[in-house]
Amino acid sequence: MSRYCRVLKLFWGAALAAEMEYRVNFLLAVLSSLGNLAGSIFGLFLFYRKGYNFTGWNWDSALIVVGIFTLLQGFSAIFLAPNLNRIVRHVQEGTLDFILLKPIRSQFWLSTNNISVWGIPDLVFGLIIIGYAGSRLGLGIGNYLLGLIPVVFGLVVLYSLWFILGATSVWFVKIYNATEVLRGLLEAGRYPMVAYPATFRLFFTFVVPVAFLTTVPAQTMLGQGEVTWVIGAGILALLLFLISTWFWRFALRFYTSASS
Repeated sequence: MSRYCRVLKLFWGAALAAEMEYRVNFLLAVLSSLGNLAGSIFGLFLFYRKGYNFTGWNWDSALIVVGIFTLLQGFSAIFLAPNLNRIVRHVQEGTLDFILLKPIRSQFWLSTNNISVWGIPDLVFGLIIIGYAGSRLGLGIGNYLLGLIPVVFGLVVLYSLWFILGATSVWFVKIYNATEVLRGLLEAGRYPMVAYPATFRLFFTFVVPVAFLTTVPAQTMLGQGEVTWVIGAGILALLLFLISTWFWRFALRFYTSASS
């Protein structure tokens, strides 16, 4: 474990040094995050502007969902996109060979080699929205800590789905469209699931588990969620992570190296 921690320190130190060469981009990232957040809040405002409430969700509680969704966007921009989107390039260019020869797990290398600072504004704005809405709702530190548990589960679910898609590049080199489809489906998580018709709620819960990314953590934070949903989120996270690990090993059986 200590060896992997040292590797992470080297990875992220080099990545941050490279990222900070283009500091003006950070300002652009802040403006982009503000624009996305404004769009999310404006979309929510369109629902609530005439006094309409989603069943069981007032304006402030719905803002918690928006805040968690913004946090997930930040996590994706910092950790997932800089790493998992490069799996296709490694397969195309044959550089995956060098990764497989390294004395660490290839999945760990591919998932953590890079890091980007451009998602930090989303993390900050997400925390601000959650803190603002939580203060209006009278949430305490216990609520935030309870909500953190399914949030972590949601991060694992998001990572696992993204990595599984990335692993399919061994067979289908051009999977960028599939990744964009996944990101498009995850956009549904910016609002509570009750905002959608029953058929869509079933789809976003049991087919593409968007509900476990934002709605379940928000309900837990608000003290409205059932323990069974949190347990289900944990089981789903563990199951998908194990599947991603197995699927990567399975995909490598069909990988044809650049030297063969």
